[in-house]
Amino acid sequence: MSSEISAPKEAAASTARSRLGHLMGVQVVGVGSFVPENLVRNDDLARLGYDADWIVQRTGILERRHALPEIATGDLAVEAARRCIENANVDPQDIDLVLLGTFTPDMPLPATSTLVQDRLGLRAPALDLQAACASFIFAMLTGMQYVATGCSRLVLVIGADCNSRVVNPADQRTYPIFGDGAGAVLLAPGSAEQGLLGFAIGADGSGTNLLCRKMGGSRMPFNYNPSSNGLHYMYMDGRAIFKWAINMLRETTADVLQYAGMTMDDVDLAIFHQANMRIINSAVKDLGIDPAKVFNNLQRYGNTSSGSIPLALDEAYRQGRIDRGNHILFSGFGAGLAWGTVLMRW
Repeated sequence: MSSEISAPKEAAASTARSRLGHLMGVQVVGVGSFVPENLVRNDDLARLGYDADWIVQRTGILERRHALPEIATGDLAVEAARRCIENANVDPQDIDLVLLGTFTPDMPLPATSTLVQDRLGLRAPALDLQAACASFIFAMLTGMQYVATGCSRLVLVIGADCNSRVVNPADQRTYPIFGDGAGAVLLAPGSAEQGLLGFAIGADGSGTNLLCRKMGGSRMPFNYNPSSNGLHYMYMDGRAIFKWAINMLRETTADVLQYAGMTMDDVDLAIFHQANMRIINSAVKDLGIDPAKVFNNLQRYGNTSSGSIPLALDEAYRQGRIDRGNHILFSGFGAGLAWGTVLMRW
């Protein structure tokens, strides 16, 4: 399969195709998150033949959560949403839109968001958005547009994934990186000073084969032919993705700050997609960010994909790291290739 993989054309410059903009008058009024109880430590994987030292050195991950067989992505999303609604102290019946970012839905049809909506007892349209590990950023930006235009007054945005179901346990370089988790936010109209001071979003489809799950769509439906050779699992060219992610973080962060007329000194907290600690540390060094401003929980949860940013956001908020008026930098990136970096005034 590796012979079929090629780096995206001009991958280092792909962020030049970002869509830049701003979106004000929207605020976050609630946050929440949820992870499965089943804890999988590096030592647990070492007993299965994995190199625990390699996992720490190459990723910074010490443990992750794996959902038990009876738990699906929708279950994680429901629990994160319930905690978010409780935190916001709002009437659930006032929620008028549900957006779920995920690439591991409960089933191909219908959208998992509709199952979540039903279990929460909501009366609102619901849809899934899929941009892999950038799904939450895309879903949050979409929800903000609904609020800013007056089409919605209270939007529930969730990011959730059960990665343990789609990563090959035999892939010792990829399997330890991923975990399961979910996070959610509630969006509502805010003051003219609240919202996105700047954003940069984009996609580069020439990098499709660098991070993909080839089987399960209309091009290659699921089948049980042994010759399929694990194509129903996720494939990742880790080295190429690593290099691309570092460039993307550096360029889009610089673009967003320049657009907003700010510098890293103006940023109170940075939450990058929790993919790999080496990627995050490289971004911190390249951008000259004070490490104290960067929130990480990768070491405890691994890469939870769509759940990564809202899960970290909820923990940072509950630790008292976020106050009204703070400038928060978020960046999500992943398969597609897709990315989204935003600077929010809380």
